[in-house]
Amino acid sequence: MEILRFLTHYGMHFLIPGIIAYFFFKDNWKMVWLTFILTMFVDIDHLVASPIFDSNRCSINYHLLHSYYAIFLYFLLLIPSKTRIVGIGLLFHMLTDFTDCFWL
Repeated sequence: MEILRFLTHYGMHFLIPGIIAYFFFKDNWKMVWLTFILTMFVDIDHLVASPIFDSNRCSINYHLLHSYYAIFLYFLLLIPSKTRIVGIGLLFHMLTDFTDCFWL
């Protein structure tokens, strides 16, 4: 089951954003996919946790940038068109981490 969890988690972090970028942003899909990938820097908040990585910990509402308050701010990024791609990337990252919580 751990391998399935691993494949699901990282597939949702790398593969699915590429598919979303390709199908919804055809004209600029490579740049959108790169932006989605760059939103994974939100995981920098893991560096202040102890331990930094715990496979049995749900990131949602544990780490500062994965908190419900931060997720609310990510929704606000959907409003201006200039920040919409970043908002989508951050929210999809949160969805990915949220689905990972079900494996615990």
